Amino acid sequence: MLALLRIIAIFFYFLLINLLLILVCVLRPFHRDNVHAAGVLYSSVSSLLGLKLEVRVPDSVKQGGPYVFIANHQNSFDLLTICAAAQKGTVTVGKKSLIWIPIIGQVYWLTGNIMIDRKHSGRAHDTLQDTVQKIQKRRLSVWFFPEGTRSNGRGLLPFKTGAFRIAKATNEPIVMVTASSLHNKIKLNRWDNGTLVIQLSEPEFINETQSVKYNAEYFHRKMQQQITQINTEVDNKKV
Repeated sequence: MLALLRIIAIFFYFLLINLLLILVCVLRPFHRDNVHAAGVLYSSVSSLLGLKLEVRVPDSVKQGGPYVFIANHQNSFDLLTICAAAQKGTVTVGKKSLIWIPIIGQVYWLTGNIMIDRKHSGRAHDTLQDTVQKIQKRRLSVWFFPEGTRSNGRGLLPFKTGAFRIAKATNEPIVMVTASSLHNKIKLNRWDNGTLVIQLSEPEFINETQSVKYNAEYFHRKMQQQITQINTEVDNKKV
């Protein structure tokens, strides 16, 4: 019964916040803070799932970027969870095909996110250059899921190098956005689904004396360590 009530409540609430977002985007299309506003609204749905979000942001990050944010990509719930960590002046980089998803795709485009055409390597290269220019000219931060796809319980997948190429080209620091494990944690018939910890790291510049691949592997190891640490913390809270 609880699951049914939740599904109904989330459906209508989700429609409401998307209508609100569309209004915001029409009034200020492609504004630098639209993604932040979307993150605040979408993450508010988590309370209807019985999930508490604990977002930890260092003072250094609060002072503003630009930064290259890299986040672990667990499952479809990321739309309602890790987005809570999106800071002002941040856009994301996503697949161009997302624009065809009803409502969500149009909101994603209007919020000013950068769309990559992965089917055409030349266009993708141009998009990376465009991303670099936006960071430099508009002082925007950019958010990546460097795994490139949802892990769905398989652990932290290998990182692609796009985020680190941009960090090198712009000479802007990396900030890791690490969420504790959410795999099989949300049960719609359970009133309390616990706490999800989202930890932002201190900004860190890549090692320019090393290759992009080296830096991707370095930050992969650091994020894996952070995941292990906050998972242990969350598990200890349950005891």
